[in-house]
Amino acid sequence: MTSKGAGTAFSRKNYRLSTEPEKSKVTGIVNSRLLNDYLHCVFTSADGNQPAAAYRKHLTFQNLQEHLDRLLAEKSGSEDSRDQVAEGRLGPSTVVLDHTSGFEGLLLVDDDLLGVIGHSNFGSIRATTCVYKGKWIYEVLISSQGLMQIGWCTLNCKFNQEEGVGDTPDSYAYDGNRVRKWNVTTTNYGKSWAAGDIVSCLIDLDEGTIAFCLNGMSLGTAFDNITRGAGMAYFPAISLSFKESVAFNFGSRPLRYPVEGYCPLQDPPAADLVKAHKLLGYLKNVIHIGIDVTEGKLVEKDTSMWQLQGEPTVLITLAHIFNYFSPLLCKVYLVEDVLMTFLLSILERGGAVEAHPLIQQLLDLMWLLMEEYEVHECLKQLLMSLLRAYRFSPIVPDLGLQIHYLRLTIAVLKHEKSRKYLLSNVLFDVLRSVVFFYIKSPLRVEEAGLQELIPTTWWPNRFTKEGKESKDVKEESAEERLRRRAYERGCQRLKKRIEVVEGLQVQILKLLLNNKDRGGGEASRYIFLNKFRKFLQENASNRGNLTVLCPPEYMVCFLHRLIAALRFFWDGHKAKSPATVSSEEAYVPPQLFYNGKVDYFDLQRLGGLLSHLKKTLKDDLATKANVLIDPAELQAVTMDDLDEDEESATSAAQSQRPSAALAIGGALARPGWLSSPTLGRANRFLSTAAVSLMNPRRPLGALEKIKVRTLSVEQRTEEDIEGSHGNEGLLLGKPPEEPDQPITENSLLEVLDGIIMMYNLSVHQQLGKMVGVSDDVNEYAMALKDTEEKISRCPKRRRDIHEELLKSQKVFSEKLNHLSRRLAWINVTIYSKEKMQDIYWLLRVCIRTIEHGDRTGSLFAFMPEFYLSVAMNSYSALKNYFSPVNSMEELPGYEETLMRLAAILAKHFADSRIVGTDIRDSLMQALASYVCYPHSLRAVERIPEEQRISMMKNLLAPYEQRPWAQTNWILVRLWRGCGFGYRYTRLPHLLKTKPEDASLPSLQKPCPSTLLQRHMADLLSSDRDLAPSFLNSVLNQLNWAFSEFIGMIQEIQQAAERLERNFVDSRQLKVCATCFDLSVSLLRVLEMTVTLAPEIFLDWNRPSSELLLRRLAQLLNQVLNRVTAERNLFDRVVNLRLPGLESVDHYPILVAVTGILVRLLVDTDAQGVERATAVLLADPCFQLRSIQYLLGHAEPSALAATAPAPEKRHFSLHTYTDYISTEELVKVDKMLNHLSEESKQAAATTLPTSEEDLCPICYAHPISAIFRPCSHKSCKACINQHLMNNKDCFFCKATITGVDDFTKPASS
Repeated sequence: MTSKGAGTAFSRKNYRLSTEPEKSKVTGIVNSRLLNDYLHCVFTSADGNQPAAAYRKHLTFQNLQEHLDRLLAEKSGSEDSRDQVAEGRLGPSTVVLDHTSGFEGLLLVDDDLLGVIGHSNFGSIRATTCVYKGKWIYEVLISSQGLMQIGWCTLNCKFNQEEGVGDTPDSYAYDGNRVRKWNVTTTNYGKSWAAGDIVSCLIDLDEGTIAFCLNGMSLGTAFDNITRGAGMAYFPAISLSFKESVAFNFGSRPLRYPVEGYCPLQDPPAADLVKAHKLLGYLKNVIHIGIDVTEGKLVEKDTSMWQLQGEPTVLITLAHIFNYFSPLLCKVYLVEDVLMTFLLSILERGGAVEAHPLIQQLLDLMWLLMEEYEVHECLKQLLMSLLRAYRFSPIVPDLGLQIHYLRLTIAVLKHEKSRKYLLSNVLFDVLRSVVFFYIKSPLRVEEAGLQELIPTTWWPNRFTKEGKESKDVKEESAEERLRRRAYERGCQRLKKRIEVVEGLQVQILKLLLNNKDRGGGEASRYIFLNKFRKFLQENASNRGNLTVLCPPEYMVCFLHRLIAALRFFWDGHKAKSPATVSSEEAYVPPQLFYNGKVDYFDLQRLGGLLSHLKKTLKDDLATKANVLIDPAELQAVTMDDLDEDEESATSAAQSQRPSAALAIGGALARPGWLSSPTLGRANRFLSTAAVSLMNPRRPLGALEKIKVRTLSVEQRTEEDIEGSHGNEGLLLGKPPEEPDQPITENSLLEVLDGIIMMYNLSVHQQLGKMVGVSDDVNEYAMALKDTEEKISRCPKRRRDIHEELLKSQKVFSEKLNHLSRRLAWINVTIYSKEKMQDIYWLLRVCIRTIEHGDRTGSLFAFMPEFYLSVAMNSYSALKNYFSPVNSMEELPGYEETLMRLAAILAKHFADSRIVGTDIRDSLMQALASYVCYPHSLRAVERIPEEQRISMMKNLLAPYEQRPWAQTNWILVRLWRGCGFGYRYTRLPHLLKTKPEDASLPSLQKPCPSTLLQRHMADLLSSDRDLAPSFLNSVLNQLNWAFSEFIGMIQEIQQAAERLERNFVDSRQLKVCATCFDLSVSLLRVLEMTVTLAPEIFLDWNRPSSELLLRRLAQLLNQVLNRVTAERNLFDRVVNLRLPGLESVDHYPILVAVTGILVRLLVDTDAQGVERATAVLLADPCFQLRSIQYLLGHAEPSALAATAPAPEKRHFSLHTYTDYISTEELVKVDKMLNHLSEESKQAAATTLPTSEEDLCPICYAHPISAIFRPCSHKSCKACINQHLMNNKDCFFCKATITGVDDFTKPASS
């Protein structure tokens, strides 16, 4: 065996001593008779018959090799039959995908040419080998459950981006996404597939049939009478849409579901298989047979406890076996078929993994007796096979298969040397080992055996908006209660089974996080840390590159297992060092964010880019944290430099790669997530488009680019992380605000930081996505309830309707049975109480980290943005995603956590240290959502008074310098429930329509905050500058929003009046409705201000009060006139009831205006009423009929001209008695009477003004002001408004230095 190299060094001279009896005691090798018996027992012949002792050849170590060669060369009968080459096949003996000519569209193909990912609309590819007679089979491992057509095609089939396998005459395909079969036409066939399934494709060219199996279950014959004859040969082929992925097994590995009579397209390595099985038999014999030297006989041993106790005889025997066995163990087929099966059989006896030390002994043997490169290849193939087997095993009720493979994985990883090799070179580099932590969710409930586990199904009744079961539903009946309890018991049974798998997954991570195994190099934990960081970097830096990203459903499971393992080690360290912090109080210290010891790639910091922060805050870093920035680092990096880096990295990668792999993806250093989870190295990019695509495109070069620019994570050692004498490791640069108490081992802090980053990358979005199943259950439950009510009301004579309703009822019930079992699975794996506690723990970690970071002053800017995002998102997930199953209120310390999060939102939404607009918007939205719910609003009210006042002050800052709509919305929520007719949750005219989603913040019941209103009143009254700047900005925005709204409804009206059929753009309708909603909310903020601090408008000792009152009156009159004019534009658009404009109605805008007027004209002292009335009546736009309209008084002229249509109803506040109290209506009447009287008097006393005396700007008021120094004149209202933004004269552009009152001289 030349390939063995140095391993064949057992030449005769080494063993000559063994045949000399007198020296046997010295060498430890047994005497020749016993040795002969032993070797004959171990090395039995193929038929198992031992010749009689007299005829046996005397065996020694000198002639053992010869004997072994002869034994391995013996052929058994079954082997002879295998050696006949199967006929009916054309092409290379190793079958792969044809990446040279047999494809169409854009595709990514793995390096082994067996995995493929769709990269265009509908790409197709075929294999290199075809068949023309006989029975053949190949398997496809489904990695994503989308649109694919898998089957067979001939060489003549021409595919394109629209037509694939099954769409041409001589191609046949099965599509488990749409559950159909395709051959030009299509019909229903088979079952739906899911990620993790295996499809077997069978062709019988003797009978002319094609069939398919799903996970070994036959789906029946799909096609018969397929075209055969001269020139007709069929290739395996697939067409798949964008992002879909599969891996093929043509026979390079054992088929998972072989079918009798059908041959795989690629022959198994028959001769090697026989050899390997024989050698395995000899190995088993060595383990079974012991030598009792004292008695001089052979004895049977208990295999499970076998150990190699330095017996030279046994060791040399094993060396001979491994001499032949080692090269075979590098081949994937043999590793999977022989080695993996043997190792699994050892564990099949049950008991804990620790109870089977034999696997550890065997791994020791492999490292001892095999060449290093052979052990490496063997372990790599073993782990690949295990991962593939784990991922593509069907789910059975007890998850037995998954448990089986995980137990072997643990057994292999328990071996220290193997674990470190796999961690360093395989687990994250070649394998997608995160798959080991994933528990796939069954799409087909029946096959997963959930019907046996959960025989009784149940679904919840409707939930209220707060996520609780609504109380107004009648109490559940006894039968319902029994069903619910039976269902809950079923869920518990399922949970226990899934917990076993989760426990094993956590065990794997505990092995990888072991930091005590320092024998022979670095401890496992530090290798894991560097690989884990690289994994995070790939997922953070390749958001657009799907082949590199870890799918979010895997991330969710990985996150929970990692939290469990992390807390185990954290609390273990606490037990040993009581002075440290417990995992309940865990946080990430702020120095990690600025001392450069942990790489955050290109992730955004709160204060912007890291390079910018290092420049601007280098003095603070030096004084506060004693961190000095190397001046070389501060040299500005221009974009050109980056591009050069990128190009040089890409070209370097190109030059090192053989030209064959120069297809795109040369830069992808990893296997594709979406295809086979276990394939190695780069993907090839196949394209039928122009050759220009064959050169690497920029985005794919990202990995090299990062490597050039960032710290190399790979080079960090244990000392760099944990620190040692005087070196603080990761905690270098502790700011003075940080306590001296040690937290935990530094390495665990980095794992914790990585977990938070993982949550931000994709876990949160996946948690939101899976809620869809419970929404479906609720919708179907409502539909079923509705159908049952219809059945009970259906008249007996209408049998036809009754039968249709019964059919519907059956469909809904079946669907609910299926969904409720699936929901049970999802609730256990994703939304269980334990998972909720994990997310809650993360929320608290983030809150503590932000609090510690905040104390460091300017250095807070170094914190990555994702800490704030995770704090907001994890709270949102706990509130919205986990709610019906587990209530957040039951979590320990819930109230305090809510208050601390409220304090963070209140403080940081306007924090000048945070510069990113996205994160600022997110903080604002989170605060806006917070004040919509009573329990979280109370939390805001519980934060310290100083912080509350500071928050209100930030909310009242002028709107011009920031996104103001969210701020305005927050103020409106604090007011809602206090304003005039403002106690509604949904608008009166929308009550009969179905709400979009009752859990939306905007649909929560009003919960005003009088405490925060009081702060607002105090701020507006006491700060003389704050009130005018705030109110002017509100009035400006109202003017803009309402003008935009009117402009848009004019366009909509014109479009609707055109005779030709036309459609109004839905985006335009949405913007129009938004402008209307903004106008209403701005009016409500004005109402709130007028109510809380009326003196701002009515105390004319304040410099800007009169101007603000005039501007307010002007805008109110404009709004009233536009909305209340008879048969006006507003009326017509409201009556169109266009989808998208549902919220546009008279009620919300008119009650808001009425609220302001009532407050100014009725609920104020006499002097205030007088001033407000005078200003309102002085406005040239004032029309009394607008006020009359509010109470349903129609215009007399309109009544006289045309009698109104009988069904036409006038708007009147009197019709909304459910929303407006009697007391409020009385005030409106009083206001109308008051204005009627005052306007009559004003009309009688007003003298006609000549045109020369009117203001030349507005022509509405008399001239009342003269400007210094230029002496031009206008009314006070015009000049005051003008001077807010501009100091130049209207007429001559001279700078105005002052304004004096102007009174017309009497003589003129």
